[in-house]
Amino acid sequence: MASIGRALIGCVMVLLAALLLFPDGAEAAGKTVYVGGTMSLTGPYAEDSAATLAGYEDYVKYVNETKRLAPWRNEKWPADVNIELLWRDDELKPAKALSIYEELKAKGILVYRISGSPVALALKDRLAQDGFGAPSMATGSFLMTPPGTILTYYPIYTDCMAAVADWFKANWKEPRKPRVAYLTADNAMGKSIEEPEMEAYLKKTGYEFAGTQYVPLVPVSPPTTQLMWLKQNKVDLAIGVMINPGAQSTAKEMVRLDMGPRLGYKIIFATAHPTHIAQFAEAMGELGDGFVNAGGPPPWDAADPGVKFATELQKKYRPGKWVSATQYMGGTIEVMTQVEALRLAMLQTPLEKLRPIDVLNNGFFKIKSLSTGGISATPLTYAPGKIEGVDSVRVDQQQKDKVVKLGFWPSRHLYKH
Repeated sequence: MASIGRALIGCVMVLLAALLLFPDGAEAAGKTVYVGGTMSLTGPYAEDSAATLAGYEDYVKYVNETKRLAPWRNEKWPADVNIELLWRDDELKPAKALSIYEELKAKGILVYRISGSPVALALKDRLAQDGFGAPSMATGSFLMTPPGTILTYYPIYTDCMAAVADWFKANWKEPRKPRVAYLTADNAMGKSIEEPEMEAYLKKTGYEFAGTQYVPLVPVSPPTTQLMWLKQNKVDLAIGVMINPGAQSTAKEMVRLDMGPRLGYKIIFATAHPTHIAQFAEAMGELGDGFVNAGGPPPWDAADPGVKFATELQKKYRPGKWVSATQYMGGTIEVMTQVEALRLAMLQTPLEKLRPIDVLNNGFFKIKSLSTGGISATPLTYAPGKIEGVDSVRVDQQQKDKVVKLGFWPSRHLYKH
C-alpha cells in the first residue's frame, strides 16, 4: 500500500509541475508550428534584416502570450498551438540560401521567408515547385515572370517609380516635356526597373527618357560621374532603387554639385522603398530635403494603428533596445501574413496533417483584405497569380528634416510577363 501511495503522490507532483510549466496547455499538448525563413544579417542588407527579425520575434511572442492577431482584429490564434520562429542567416548568398531552405524544410516549416533579390531569384522556382508561400522584402518585377509563390507587401519597384512619375508630372509647370533617367543600384534589385513597360509608361505619360546610370549598392566613393551625366543630359527627375548607403551617398554628392529642387540645378531624386525614408531623413538632416521615396511604410511618428502596435510591441518586448529601422514594420507584416496563412489553413486541415501546399492554397491564397493597421499602403489580398498584396503606392518626401506624405497613387502593374 505504501508503494501505491508513493506512486500516487509522484503522479500528482508530475501533474502539478506540468500545470505550472504549461499553464495554457500549448506546449504540453506538443503542438508547435514554425514561422520564419532566411534573413541576411551579414552583408549590405544587415540593418534591414536585423529589424525584420526583431519584428518576427516580437510578434511571435505577442501571439503566443495573448492568442490575439492584432489589437484591431477579433479572430484568435488556436489556444493549443505554439508558434516557434525558425530562421538562419543566408548572408545574401544564393548557394547558402538554398542549403538553408532544404534544412528548414526538413525540420517541418510550412511557410517561408525570402530575404533579398538574389535569394528570391535563386529560390523562386523551387518554392513554387514545393508549394511554399513566402513573403519577401524583395519586390522586383522578376517575381512576376511568371507569378509564383513569393508574395509582396509593398509595390514592385516599377510601380513605385510609376507613382513617382505620376506625382512629378502632376506638378510639372514648364511647357516642355520633363526629362527622366534611371539612377539606380548596380545589382538585380536596381536593374529590375529596366523593363520595356516601365520606359513605355514614362513616354506615354509625357516624359523624354534620357537613359540609365548605375551606382554601386554600397558606394566606396561619391557617384560624381553619374550625377554629372544627369546634368549634361538635362535630366529633371532621376528615379531608381537603392538601399540607404547608396541613396545617402548620392544625395550628399548632389548637394555638393549644387543639384536639387532648391539648388542651382533643379532636379528631383527619388527611389523605391528599400531606401527607407525615415532612416534616410534621420541620417541626412537638411541635406536630404527634397528627396522622394515610394512604397514604404509610415514613419514612427504616424498615427496609424499598425505603427502604434509596432511601437507597443517594442516597448514590451525590447525595452531599452529600440529598433529605429522601419523595416521592423515590414517584418511585422511578413510574420503577420505567415501566421494568418497558417490560421486559415488550420480551419481546413488539422495541423498534424498540414503540408506547405495546403498552407499556400488554403492559407496565403485565401487572404482577403488583411488589415496591417495602415503599415502597408492597402490591406493585403492574395490569390493564385496575384502575388502583389497591395494595389496602391504611398509616396513620401523629406521636407525640413521630416517625412511628409505626398499621397497615394494607384499601382500601374508594370512588369514583364
